[in-house]
Amino acid sequence: MNRRSILTLLTGLAATKSHSTTPDRMQAAAQIIQQQVDAGILESAVLHVRQGKDTFQQAFGKAGNADAVFLLASITKTLTAAGVMVLADRGELRLSDPAMKFIPAFNEGERKQITIEQLLAHTSGLPDQLENNTQLRSRHAPLSEFVQGAIRTPLLFAPGTKYHYQSMGILLAAEIVERITKTPLPDFLAKEVFTPLGMTHTALGLGRFKLQDTIRCQTEHAAPESGAGDPHAASWDWNSPYWRNLAAPWGGAHGSAADVARFLDSFMHPSGKVLRAETIRLMLQNHTPGLAARRGIGFALGPEGFGKNCSQLSFGHSGSTGTLAWADPATDTTCVILTSLPSRISAETILHPVSDVVATAV
Repeated sequence: MNRRSILTLLTGLAATKSHSTTPDRMQAAAQIIQQQVDAGILESAVLHVRQGKDTFQQAFGKAGNADAVFLLASITKTLTAAGVMVLADRGELRLSDPAMKFIPAFNEGERKQITIEQLLAHTSGLPDQLENNTQLRSRHAPLSEFVQGAIRTPLLFAPGTKYHYQSMGILLAAEIVERITKTPLPDFLAKEVFTPLGMTHTALGLGRFKLQDTIRCQTEHAAPESGAGDPHAASWDWNSPYWRNLAAPWGGAHGSAADVARFLDSFMHPSGKVLRAETIRLMLQNHTPGLAARRGIGFALGPEGFGKNCSQLSFGHSGSTGTLAWADPATDTTCVILTSLPSRISAETILHPVSDVVATAV
C-alpha cells in the first residue's frame, strides 16, 4: 500500500511539519510530550501515528531520531505470542494443548489442566513474577532458572477461573516455542516475525544493538521490582547489561516506534507474511469472557487503556518502562508512544492523554 509518509525527525524544540488530515490534533498530541521534556521530567520519547494513508512521527528530547530504540517492556508479550502462533499455523501446537505436553515437568496438581491459551490470555493461575524475582535478577540468573521457577511456583487459582496478569505464563509459552523449534526465541522471532515484517530496529534482548545505542530508562521512577533507582540494583535494573541481554520474553524486547507500528499494522492488514488472517482474527478475539479483563492472545483488547474514543475492536499493549501501542481497525489508526519515563508516572501524564488526542483525530 502506498502511504504518504510525513517523517519529522527532531530533537528538542525543532519545528514539526505535517500533511496529516488532522495536523492540529497531531501537534496537540506532540505538545503534551514536549511539555514534559521542557519541564525536565521526560528525557526521551518517540510518537508514531498512522491514520489511513497518513503517518506522523516525531522524536523528543534525547531520542535523536524516530528510529531510536527503546526497551519495550511488556509490549514484548505481543511479539512472543506471535511466535507461538506461527507454530500454531504450522500445526505444531494448538491453543487447547496442555502446557505439560511440551513441558512434562509441568504436571503437578492443577498444572496438568493449564493450556497454552491460558498461558497467553493470563488465566493460567501463574503469578506475574516469581517470589524470588529480585534475588534471581540480583545474582544475574539465566532465563532457564526463571523457567524452572515458573514450573514449580504455586498457582494463585484454578486454571481458567480468573484473570490475573502474569508474565510467567508468557515465559512458559516461550519455553514451549524453544522446545519445539530447538531454537532460541530471539533467533526464532528474528527469522519468523521481525525480518518478514521489515522490523529492522527490533530484537528480543539486545541482538545486534549496543547498549549505548539504545534509550536509557529513567529507572529512578521505576517500580520496586525493577530496582526503583536503588544504586544496589544498578547491576540488574532495566539499564543493566544483564537485563538488556536476558531476552525476557515477557519484557526484554527492544524496538523502534515505527517497527512496533509495522507489527500492529500486520494485524490490521494481514499479508500472510507471518500469520494467516484467520489466526490473526483468533488472536484478537476475547479469550476471557466473563472475567475481569478483555484479553486476546497476547493482546489487551480495548477500548479501556487506549484512547477514550477507541472502539471495541481496538487492541494493543502497554509497557512498564513507559510505552503504549494500540491499533483501532474501526478507524484504521495505529498509535505507538515510546518514552523513557516509567508508566507509573507517564501513564497519566503522557501515554493516556496523548492516546486520547490521537483517538479523536479522525
